[in-house]
Amino acid sequence: MTNKTVMMIFGTRPEAIKLAPVVLDMQRDGRGLSPLVCVTGQHRQMLDQVNEWFGITPDVDLNLMQADQGLPEFAGRALASLTHVLKERRPDAILVQGDTTTAMIGTLAAFYQRVPVGHVEAGLRTRDLHNPFPEEMNRRVTSVIASQHFAPTDQAAQALIAEQVDASRVFVVGNTVIDALRITLARRVDLGPDCGRANGRRLVLVTAHRRESFGPAFESICQGIRKIADRNQDLEFVYPVHLNPNVREPVARHLAGHPRIRLIEPLRYEQFVHLMSACYLILTDSGGIQEEATALGKPTLIMRNTTERPEAVSAGAAMLVGTDAERIADAAERLLNNCDMYRSMSHCACPFGDGHSAGRILDILAEHLN
Repeated sequence: MTNKTVMMIFGTRPEAIKLAPVVLDMQRDGRGLSPLVCVTGQHRQMLDQVNEWFGITPDVDLNLMQADQGLPEFAGRALASLTHVLKERRPDAILVQGDTTTAMIGTLAAFYQRVPVGHVEAGLRTRDLHNPFPEEMNRRVTSVIASQHFAPTDQAAQALIAEQVDASRVFVVGNTVIDALRITLARRVDLGPDCGRANGRRLVLVTAHRRESFGPAFESICQGIRKIADRNQDLEFVYPVHLNPNVREPVARHLAGHPRIRLIEPLRYEQFVHLMSACYLILTDSGGIQEEATALGKPTLIMRNTTERPEAVSAGAAMLVGTDAERIADAAERLLNNCDMYRSMSHCACPFGDGHSAGRILDILAEHLN
């Protein structure tokens, strides 16, 4: 029996992290499947670093990233380039991950070429097309086209079925980010002299970069972080600052120079994972970090108005606190000053999987393709 070729299309750091376990599993025991890795380079530097960490060398690198690129321009280049690759390589199926522009355009290109699509991390929803933007639209479009939907949780699966997706094409497999986390924590990592230093204080890890928050909401997030730092002398903050100037300018204006807030350059993936493992509390507007923090037992304040991962909140591991500065600060102080509340949030069962999601995906793919 001839192996079936599965092209995995990704272009950003989160996609690379969450598809890496699938690539590695397929390379070890493909179950009659041959991996073909195609990257768009939507996030060039961060993408390359993750591939390096997991030892993945792309078979096709479109290198589409350009300085100051807009979403329409990138989407247009990606559609044309991916269409060419699909015509040339003729895979039996493609896999995309999540809700990026690369995932959505990869799905559309495959649809035009009549190539079946498997969607990893399917079914996440906020029901608000503008929060998060453009991710909510991207994942909905992907769900309309995909042939197989690999949902991370029962709740995500039910969201798809409610949208009239055939239940026989929806599979609850867990989230591959837990696979990646397990692989990464098993290896030693040097955090460097500044990254993990807490100076005897409780370490708070901060990330904030969401596009829909740019402007007044992001200013308020920065003010909230400052309030927490000013009011709590026993805290040390580490904030790896995103490269986007819409993030860097307000962060520098509100937080630079504070004696207990370290603004650092973006970390390598493996360093960030080990820093999460070492910290006391996480403040974030990220999606994937909600999953990782829950698995690590790190209480998390989600600085957004909506979340497509309500399982973390329902499990009691995270609180959705919005972008209002006072609300962020008050929620943090309640948690920091209440040992029972902190203990409860840090001992929740992880609803996002057991670290073996990639194998389940490959079993399903192999059965359907072979």
